Amino acid sequence: MKTIYLFICIYIFGTIAFSQPEQQDKVKYTHEFRFNEGIFINFEQVIENDPIRKYKILTNADYHDPVFFDKVLSNEVIYYFNDNSAREEISLENIWGYSRNGVLYIKLDDNFIRVTIVGGICHFVGAVTTMDTRYIDPYQNPYYNNYNYYNYYNSYYNPMQATTYKRTEMKQFILDFETGKVMDYDVRNLQIALMRDPELYDEYNNLSSQKKKQLKFLYIRKFNDRNPIYFTK
Repeated sequence: MKTIYLFICIYIFGTIAFSQPEQQDKVKYTHEFRFNEGIFINFEQVIENDPIRKYKILTNADYHDPVFFDKVLSNEVIYYFNDNSAREEISLENIWGYSRNGVLYIKLDDNFIRVTIVGGICHFVGAVTTMDTRYIDPYQNPYYNNYNYYNYYNSYYNPMQATTYKRTEMKQFILDFETGKVMDYDVRNLQIALMRDPELYDEYNNLSSQKKKQLKFLYIRKFNDRNPIYFTK
């Protein structure tokens, strides 16, 4: 009987140890956690905390220069050595981001934005540039040359004049750390991210519309506290 009991205990403890590998080779994220310094080509590297380290990047920039990444990321193409010591290259537009001094930065449009809140649901604020095309009615322009408008010899003449404006605005975003998807910081997208925690999702979903808008940030905090993420040591 004692032999059977001992066997059961060994089996249970062995199963628990095997089912929780993150406690063996990974560390729980806290505010003291620091990402390995380097460039992340994709989100999978972020999850594994496994960027292209600085010493593997081919550049004339000084590795100890405080603005090392600014200089490297000012180039359209980045050259580096892979794990097999073979030289590779990647376009700047195809990288995910980088880590400097242990802090995570994500590429958004042509900018690199600091991820201020890291967790199961990340939060950050970044500048977004949009192009807005407007059409001007020549009838509303007193200086418009009517002769050109009534040029019957040009049957393809378009009297409407297009003008393109560039507009930059600050926006808030969330990053789902399970899927790597970046979304606008609004109620609908937060609800989607919260669905991974059914209890918290129901709690948030039962709030009034006004409370949902007011308490978005609080529920990001709640989710991250209840659903910690782990990284390779």
